[in-house]
Amino acid sequence: MKFGLNFFPSFRPSDYSTAEYFAQCLRLAERADQLGFNSVKTVEHYFFDYGGHSPNPIVFLSAVAARTTRIRPITGAVIPAFNHPVKLAAELALLDNLSNGRLDVGFGRAFIPREFEVFGVSMDESRARFEEGIDIVTRLWTEERVSYAGKFHQFRDVHLKPRPVQKPHPPIWVASVASVESFVWAGRRGYNVMVVPYAGSMAKVRDMVRAYREAWREAGHAPGAEQVQSSLHCYIAETHREAIEGARPRVERYIEVFGEAVGSWASHEATQYASYGKMVESIARTTIESMLRDRQALIGTPEEVVEQLRYHREVFGEFEPSIQINFGGIGHAEASRTLELFASRVMPKLQG
Repeated sequence: MKFGLNFFPSFRPSDYSTAEYFAQCLRLAERADQLGFNSVKTVEHYFFDYGGHSPNPIVFLSAVAARTTRIRPITGAVIPAFNHPVKLAAELALLDNLSNGRLDVGFGRAFIPREFEVFGVSMDESRARFEEGIDIVTRLWTEERVSYAGKFHQFRDVHLKPRPVQKPHPPIWVASVASVESFVWAGRRGYNVMVVPYAGSMAKVRDMVRAYREAWREAGHAPGAEQVQSSLHCYIAETHREAIEGARPRVERYIEVFGEAVGSWASHEATQYASYGKMVESIARTTIESMLRDRQALIGTPEEVVEQLRYHREVFGEFEPSIQINFGGIGHAEASRTLELFASRVMPKLQG
């Protein structure tokens, strides 16, 4: 079993500054590299304390690449709808070179109405822009010269520089949250998937992962080669009570900033996001008790977290937990404690 870190900024300026947050992330990433973690990722979001401190994951991951030797940077995820795909392909290829071929690339559709509004992009074009963007990026990575006549982008005779280190290109991931169509599309194309269990019921996410694996097999891809990564909040302490009391205000902060970012869904509709209104309402009602009851987070003693992860493996099959250890304004000492306890007392029980 492989393990990763997921840096999703979800804090207020009263918790710490953006500079302090990313300094903390870099220290944690360096230590995770030493401890044998497989990956580190961060998001692309804008305008809100929910994710908005990370408008460009490539910038942060370049700093991670410079400070580590083996851990794999993952964009989790870049948004083709908000970026020109030629520029995106070049910047990602540069990061693959800076990391000496360690990059994994996750793409996402985005789901916050305000972001689409500011960028002047219709949410109803989300899937088409997403699929066209990935098509352009992969072709630029693998073909000597590319001409393209799509719905949103047209260009002729482009030779991308730099070229990715990895051949034919870095591994591709698709951030899939609430749409089974996204899971099936990723499976058919032979892409890996990133899931978010707290964004829906475990049963629903399980069924979508099963649909992904089935689509993968039916498309003729190598059986068992597909990869699933799951984003999970993680807070570990020596006692159950200490873990619950420490995580509670941080979970509340996370839900608070999330609710602020997605508040516009109350008066917004988009045909391609038909189920998102209910999903947003569900997350807004989340508490630490509901997360534990529904097994949507890793909170407790190291032994409890081992059992929580075993349950997730039973539900989803083999997967890589991508743990959020400094969510909601968590300080460095607490985040470091979770990281060290996870590496010393959780990982050994699940590897091999």
